[in-house]
This record gives sequence, C-alpha cells and structure tokens, in this order.
Amino acid sequence: MRKVVLSFLSLLICVGSVYSQFDAQLSQYMFHNSSFNPAAVGEDDMIQVTGQLRSQWLGIPNAGQTLIFSINSPFKIQNSKHGIGIRFIDDKVGLFTNQTLHLQYAYKKKLNDGVLSVGTDLGYTSLGFNGDSVSEISIGEYHNISGDPEIPQSSVVGMSFDMNLGVFYSTPSYYVGLSYLHLNNPTVNWGDFSEFKLYSSLFFTGAYNWALPDSKLVLKPSTLIKTDFSSLQFDLTGRVEYDNKYWGGLSYRLQDAVVFLAGINISSGVTIGCSYDLPTSRILSVSPGSLEVLFLYNFEYVFAKRTNKYKSIRIL
Repeated sequence: MRKVVLSFLSLLICVGSVYSQFDAQLSQYMFHNSSFNPAAVGEDDMIQVTGQLRSQWLGIPNAGQTLIFSINSPFKIQNSKHGIGIRFIDDKVGLFTNQTLHLQYAYKKKLNDGVLSVGTDLGYTSLGFNGDSVSEISIGEYHNISGDPEIPQSSVVGMSFDMNLGVFYSTPSYYVGLSYLHLNNPTVNWGDFSEFKLYSSLFFTGAYNWALPDSKLVLKPSTLIKTDFSSLQFDLTGRVEYDNKYWGGLSYRLQDAVVFLAGINISSGVTIGCSYDLPTSRILSVSPGSLEVLFLYNFEYVFAKRTNKYKSIRIL
C-alpha cells in the first residue's frame, strides 16, 4: 500500500487540466482534512479546533475572503470508535457570499495497521448575491445587464440542504481519503426567475511521512485533487518538518500558483501556519498573490471519576 500511495503522488504531475471550483480554495489543506472530508473527524484521538483565514489575490477588490472553522472529537461507544464534529464556512467572492454549516459524523474500524473511517456531514448552504451592485457593472456600449430578468436587482439570499460523504484510511506513516461533496446537488432559489445549483465534486487526498535516517527531519509529501467531472485541479506539496516542531515547504497548483508554506508546532497543542501563493498566470500583473493563515489547537478532555475521599470537615 505504501508503494502504491507514493507512486500515485509522483504521477500526479502528469495531470493537465484545471478545475473550475465552487468550494473554497485552501493551500494548507493537509492540516484540515475534515474541511472537505467528513470521515476525517476524530482522527487525532484528541479534540481538535481548526481555523483558517484566506485572502485571495491581494490588491484586487472583492477577489475573495474565506473563513473556515471546525471542531471535532473522537468518542467511543462500548468497543466501537466514532468521530463527531461541526464545520462552518464563510466565503465571499465578487458579488457572491456562501455560508455553510454542517454536522459531521464518522464511524471508525481498525483495519490492518490503520483505521478505516466512513463519514457524512449534513447541513445547509446559504448563498447570497449582491444584486444592488449589478447596475455598477458595464459590459460595453450595447450590453446593459442591469435589465436582465435572470439577474437579481437587489440583495438576495437562499438556503438549501447539503449532504457530503467520505472515506478515510490512516496509519502512523500515511493516509488516503476520498470524499464526494454536494451529493444531492442542492439548488438555491433567488425568487421566481433566479436560482443557483451546486454540482457534485470529488476530492482525493493523500500524504506520507518519510523519516530521514539519523536525522530529526521528516519529509511529508501530500496532494489534494478536486474534480467536478468536467475539469480537474490538483495541489502537489512537499513539506519538511524538523524535530516535530518547525516545518516549511512548497506546493504547486496546476496553472495557478506556487505556494510557500511555513509554520511551527507550539507547546500545549497549538500549531500556527502561514502560506503565500505566488501566481504563475497573468494575474500576477495585477495581484502579488494570496495569503492564508492557519490556527490549530489539539487538547484532551478526560471525564474522570472523582476517587478521592475526604473525612475532614475542613476540606469538605
């Protein structure tokens, strides 16, 4: 299995098309698998709180702002292991706003050297469109889009039920995951004439921890592939971690950007990371790139029974 994973990661550089995505873009995806795969909740045997803030294409007005927050935890029912979590996304780009809230659940089963997880998340997506600003858009002398009945003329918001599925297999050395988002193809209605339909997307991710001999360095290659079945995009990442504390690396996103990553694992379960996307397309002439900040906190809460007994009335 390890050879298969490493071979698959190396062959991804041969993929040659671009994915036109609806879901938010993340450069530090390897720290937040539960943001796109519900089966990844409860993987670390601790309560995990993760937040990511991304500014897309700095210098371009309304280019995009994304906030993703999640909290998840493992739990046991008798001898079976499970994971549960909650995920919130606030994504703004152009005249569109997208807010989602999902409850996540995963069932986990020991399999060979790792754990196989099957999960789902159920929730809603709320899509908004700032139609008040349409009149400010001009497309040539003979095109007046402000009068198009298909385009809302005021600010509108619609909501729809959303469902995602995922599988995730992890060992101490590697993990692979596959998720299917927007399974029900939710449709958001903006009045009598306008609607927005979300099409399903398939996400694949994988990573491997390669400890270098006689060294505190660990090489951690990873990838994230996204497709809506008409186009495809992938991130290919090489990250090096030193002494389980400091890390840095590079990513390549096909026909989009080269990504620089760096971060630190602070004591008490806190991780802080930062990434900078340098565009490789013509957009570099109007924007210096994209910036993303990551905050991750792992902690354990033990529901311990009180066993101490005190006979002194002073202590009571």
